[in-house]
Amino acid sequence: MQLGMVGLGRMGANLSRRLMRAGHQIVAFDLDARAVAALAADGAVGVADLDALVARLSAPRVVWLMLPHGAITEDNVAAMASRLQPGDILIDGGNTHFHDDVRRASTLAARGIRYLDVGTSGGVHGLERGYCLMIGGERAAFEHLDPIFKALAPGRGAIEATGGREGRDRRAEEGYLYCGPAGAGHFVKMIHNGIEYGMMQAIAEGFDILRNAGKTSLPEDRRYDFELADVAEVWRRGSVVSSWLLDLTAEALAESPGLTGFSGVVQDSGEGRWTVQAAIDEAVPAEVLTAALYTRFRSRQDHTFAEKVLSAMRSKFGGHVEKKD
Repeated sequence: MQLGMVGLGRMGANLSRRLMRAGHQIVAFDLDARAVAALAADGAVGVADLDALVARLSAPRVVWLMLPHGAITEDNVAAMASRLQPGDILIDGGNTHFHDDVRRASTLAARGIRYLDVGTSGGVHGLERGYCLMIGGERAAFEHLDPIFKALAPGRGAIEATGGREGRDRRAEEGYLYCGPAGAGHFVKMIHNGIEYGMMQAIAEGFDILRNAGKTSLPEDRRYDFELADVAEVWRRGSVVSSWLLDLTAEALAESPGLTGFSGVVQDSGEGRWTVQAAIDEAVPAEVLTAALYTRFRSRQDHTFAEKVLSAMRSKFGGHVEKKD
């Protein structure tokens, strides 16, 4: 299939490369001409502006926006709305608030343009590992683009299907899922990221406790000097807390046991806040996720080793660069 990709940052460029590896054609645009040239060298059709991008696509056109949430995505949705035709499909694969998806889908539907919100998880490793995709919007548009989503997803791999799934959508076992109408994909991704905050916080706090087990304020016969990299490594093998986040933590600790390259300033990308707000709107208690979010706020004022672990994990899975004080 043919797809236009707008935004060639860490995620957009690798999404494009994974699609090209599967035989799909990519027409690529970014404000950074160097990013366009780099992807063109890998086989994409590089263009200089949005008009050229639309002109190179065959109807029904498919355009995927992979941009930071907020004004830049909003501006590009409006720009594409004025260029696309009835029957075309516009995808937002960034971390957009689901309220915006509902509004955009309604506005674009009035023009006959179909809109999909695609929550995309996989970070900088997605090119090789594949991307977990959570998709909302018109069901027919999702079905039309099934080959695109299948190519991006990890596939079954070595993970066995959960028992008792007879009669359920097998595409979930491939790593992609139609979640419902407009906003549903980004809602599921929002909660995914909220859970991610809590999981990361639990791992980080655990290693902080281990690191401080040798404090001189403790009785001498109850002090321990743990090799944190080795603890992380043993937990990776057969433990009930084994996970990709633990894998990345083990890697970071092996590289630098004291995580000296991290100050402990931990940013939040928005979805944690939106998850807590959704919990408030639904009157659902979410103590762990809320506490994890607030810890990130506190980390910008006072830092612990736990925050360094959080920063290290974010760097490993998403390529997030820690902002300096």
